[in-house]
Amino acid sequence: MQVFKFGGASVKDADSVKNIATVLKKTGFTNKLIVISAMGKTTNALENVIHAYFNDSTKVTDTIETCLDYHLDIISILFPKGHAIFETVHTLFKQLGNFLELNKSPNYDFVYDQVICYGELTSTHIVSAFLSENNIKNQWIDARELIKTDANYRDAHVDWETTKKNIQDTIQKEGLFVTQGFVASEGNNFTTTLGREGSDYTGAIFAYCLNAENLTIWKDVPGVLNGDPRVFKNTKLLKRISYNEAIEMAFYGASVIHPKTLQPLQRKEIPLYVKSFITPENPGTYIGKGIQLDPMVACFIVKKNQILISLSSIDFSFIMEENISDIFNLLHIYKMKVTMMQNSAISFSVCIENKFNTLEPLLKKLRATYKVRWNEGVTLLTARHASPNEMNLLLHGRKVLLKQENRTVTQYVLKEE
Repeated sequence: MQVFKFGGASVKDADSVKNIATVLKKTGFTNKLIVISAMGKTTNALENVIHAYFNDSTKVTDTIETCLDYHLDIISILFPKGHAIFETVHTLFKQLGNFLELNKSPNYDFVYDQVICYGELTSTHIVSAFLSENNIKNQWIDARELIKTDANYRDAHVDWETTKKNIQDTIQKEGLFVTQGFVASEGNNFTTTLGREGSDYTGAIFAYCLNAENLTIWKDVPGVLNGDPRVFKNTKLLKRISYNEAIEMAFYGASVIHPKTLQPLQRKEIPLYVKSFITPENPGTYIGKGIQLDPMVACFIVKKNQILISLSSIDFSFIMEENISDIFNLLHIYKMKVTMMQNSAISFSVCIENKFNTLEPLLKKLRATYKVRWNEGVTLLTARHASPNEMNLLLHGRKVLLKQENRTVTQYVLKEE
């Protein structure tokens, strides 16, 4: 069994859906499970639906219609009039509207997960139907029935034992299966999600539970590059990366791989390939156990829209283990992801992502105990294996708020002018 994951860019329009069939015909479509993300910017469009639901209910219907029309435009190109997929898509969006009409929960994260899943449900129904129309027999699977989690909506934790049993009982190691990335369900069968961009993680969950031969993530880039080509010039393709190197890169924010993806693969030594769906015949990037970075070049990772919080004790007392423990407890309570931290005798600085818009209550809590300074909209630049000359060129003319360095990694928090 092999697991393929296709992201939003690989199903953004009718031609992209056709290309999935082309990739499968070139690589073979037996003994495969393919994980599909929502189409194009559908997740963003559904977030607009959620925003309207909580802030201006008069716009809910229009925002749903906009998202529906986007999918209808795609299937009108892919399928003849009267095909069953039209009714399927209409039914899905009707279910979405019905949920919002009947919902009584004020919990934003709960509502988010019940709404956002319709992107993946719709895209996978479309892809499955298109493959069938092109004589590629497949079975559509609802990932929510297989991947079970806790009720930590928007960032759920997998119940591995139950999930493994469900997957192994359902997925036979022959044929072609189509399922959703990103989505799962909790004990009461309400939808949960695995974190934004979590479709890669879904692929790894299925690969782990199926003891897959490999996992391939199909992208609109030739593989893992040593920097984001939208930010850095003359980027290089990394042909081979070790699990450890890739985990470090993902942790620091390399967008091509989801941070959680590599851990289950590493446990069973399942190889990961990152390849281009534009040129599927090219080798892409291979990620595996105990291999050297090839080529050995500096790697650069940029994370924008970070927040730098600097704390100091009110009475000039030391910032000790007890203080740091209390600070991290607050960061956990307010769901802040830490991307960098640094402490001295009387101060502690932390760079975080305000993923759940909980900065204000966090700052209020911190002010009760510490002097607090913060900068919003900063950029975290992480460099691995970079020379001093390479770093000097990158930092020229930029204001450095914080620097941290070890043997292989240098990090800078930069204030954007």
